[in-house]
Amino acid sequence: MGAALRSELTARGVSPECVETIVLVRDLLARVGDRWTILIVRCLAPGPLRFTALHEQVAGISQRMLSHTLRALTRDGLVSRTAHAEVPPRVEYALTPLGRSLDQAVGDLVHWVRDHQGDITRHRDEYDRG
Repeated sequence: MGAALRSELTARGVSPECVETIVLVRDLLARVGDRWTILIVRCLAPGPLRFTALHEQVAGISQRMLSHTLRALTRDGLVSRTAHAEVPPRVEYALTPLGRSLDQAVGDLVHWVRDHQGDITRHRDEYDRG
Protein backbone atom coordinates (compact mmCIF):
# COMPACT_ATOMS: atom_id res chain seq x y z
CA MET A 1 0.00 0.00 0.00
CA GLY A 2 2.87 2.39 0.70
CA ALA A 3 4.12 2.40 -2.90
CA ALA A 4 0.64 2.93 -4.36
CA LEU A 5 -0.08 5.74 -1.90
CA ARG A 6 3.28 7.37 -2.67
CA SER A 7 2.55 7.24 -6.40
CA GLU A 8 -0.94 8.67 -5.99
CA LEU A 9 0.20 11.52 -3.76
CA THR A 10 3.13 12.33 -6.03
CA ALA A 11 0.79 12.39 -9.04
CA ARG A 12 -1.36 14.90 -7.15
CA GLY A 13 1.67 17.15 -6.74
CA VAL A 14 2.27 16.57 -3.03
CA SER A 15 5.86 17.37 -2.07
CA PRO A 16 8.17 14.41 -1.39
CA GLU A 17 8.59 15.42 2.28
CA CYS A 18 4.82 15.51 2.78
CA VAL A 19 4.40 12.19 0.97
CA GLU A 20 6.79 10.47 3.35
CA THR A 21 5.06 12.01 6.39
CA ILE A 22 1.62 10.97 5.17
CA VAL A 23 2.77 7.41 4.48
CA LEU A 24 4.43 7.12 7.90
CA VAL A 25 1.40 8.55 9.71
CA ARG A 26 -0.87 6.04 7.97
CA ASP A 27 1.49 3.17 8.75
CA LEU A 28 1.75 4.08 12.43
CA LEU A 29 -1.98 4.70 12.80
CA ALA A 30 -2.57 1.24 11.35
CA ARG A 31 -0.07 -0.19 13.84
CA VAL A 32 -1.52 1.64 16.85
CA GLY A 33 -5.06 0.87 15.73
CA ASP A 34 -4.52 -2.86 15.43
CA ARG A 35 -5.96 -5.26 17.95
CA TRP A 36 -2.83 -5.82 20.06
CA THR A 37 -0.36 -2.93 19.96
CA ILE A 38 -1.96 -0.69 22.57
CA LEU A 39 -2.53 -3.62 24.94
CA ILE A 40 1.14 -4.61 24.64
CA VAL A 41 2.35 -1.04 25.11
CA ARG A 42 0.14 -0.62 28.19
CA CYS A 43 1.43 -3.90 29.65
CA LEU A 44 5.04 -2.83 29.14
CA ALA A 45 4.49 0.64 30.63
CA PRO A 46 5.32 -0.40 34.23
CA GLY A 47 8.59 -2.01 33.15
CA PRO A 48 10.30 -4.79 31.18
CA LEU A 49 8.64 -8.18 30.83
CA ARG A 50 9.70 -11.55 29.52
CA PHE A 51 7.77 -12.98 26.60
CA THR A 52 5.85 -15.48 28.74
CA ALA A 53 4.83 -12.87 31.30
CA LEU A 54 3.70 -10.52 28.56
CA HIS A 55 1.78 -13.34 26.88
CA GLU A 56 -0.03 -14.04 30.16
CA GLN A 57 -1.00 -10.37 30.56
CA VAL A 58 -2.42 -9.86 27.05
CA ALA A 59 -5.58 -11.93 27.16
CA GLY A 60 -6.45 -13.76 23.96
CA ILE A 61 -3.26 -13.15 21.99
CA SER A 62 -1.52 -16.12 20.44
CA GLN A 63 2.22 -16.59 20.86
CA ARG A 64 2.64 -16.15 17.12
CA MET A 65 0.74 -12.84 17.07
CA LEU A 66 2.60 -11.58 20.14
CA SER A 67 5.89 -12.40 18.48
CA HIS A 68 4.81 -10.72 15.24
CA THR A 69 3.60 -7.58 17.03
CA LEU A 70 6.73 -7.34 19.17
CA ARG A 71 8.90 -7.56 16.05
CA ALA A 72 6.91 -4.77 14.42
CA LEU A 73 7.12 -2.59 17.55
CA THR A 74 10.86 -3.25 17.76
CA ARG A 75 11.25 -2.32 14.08
CA ASP A 76 9.46 0.98 14.71
CA GLY A 77 11.68 1.70 17.71
CA LEU A 78 8.85 1.53 20.25
CA VAL A 79 10.03 -1.61 22.05
CA SER A 80 13.50 -2.89 22.82
CA ARG A 81 14.43 -6.56 23.00
CA THR A 82 17.24 -7.53 25.37
CA ALA A 83 18.64 -11.07 25.29
CA HIS A 84 20.56 -11.92 28.46
CA ALA A 85 23.39 -14.44 28.18
CA GLU A 86 22.07 -16.86 30.76
CA VAL A 87 21.08 -20.49 30.92
CA PRO A 88 18.25 -20.83 30.19
CA PRO A 89 18.22 -17.81 27.86
CA ARG A 90 16.23 -14.84 29.10
CA VAL A 91 14.75 -12.22 26.77
CA GLU A 92 13.03 -9.10 28.03
CA TYR A 93 10.94 -6.55 26.21
CA ALA A 94 10.68 -2.93 27.32
CA LEU A 95 9.33 0.34 26.03
CA THR A 96 11.90 2.67 24.55
CA PRO A 97 11.63 6.42 25.17
CA LEU A 98 9.69 6.59 21.89
CA GLY A 99 7.38 3.82 23.14
CA ARG A 100 6.87 5.67 26.42
CA SER A 101 5.83 8.78 24.50
CA LEU A 102 3.29 6.64 22.60
CA ASP A 103 2.00 5.28 25.92
CA GLN A 104 1.56 8.85 27.16
CA ALA A 105 -0.34 9.82 23.99
CA VAL A 106 -2.58 6.77 24.36
CA GLY A 107 -3.20 7.70 27.99
CA ASP A 108 -4.26 11.17 26.86
CA LEU A 109 -6.65 9.61 24.32
CA VAL A 110 -8.14 7.35 27.00
CA HIS A 111 -8.70 10.38 29.25
CA TRP A 112 -10.35 12.23 26.36
CA VAL A 113 -12.69 9.28 25.76
CA ARG A 114 -13.56 9.14 29.47
CA ASP A 115 -14.25 12.89 29.53
CA HIS A 116 -16.54 12.65 26.49
CA GLN A 117 -17.94 9.15 26.91
CA GLY A 118 -21.45 10.32 27.73
CA ASP A 119 -21.59 12.66 24.73
CA ILE A 120 -20.27 10.02 22.35
CA THR A 121 -22.73 7.42 23.63
CA ARG A 122 -25.62 9.89 23.39
CA HIS A 123 -24.71 10.84 19.81
CA ARG A 124 -24.41 7.20 18.80
CA ASP A 125 -27.80 6.39 20.33
CA GLU A 126 -29.40 9.37 18.54
CA TYR A 127 -27.84 8.35 15.24
CA ASP A 128 -28.89 4.72 15.60
CA ARG A 129 -32.49 5.75 16.41
CA GLY A 130 -32.72 8.19 13.55
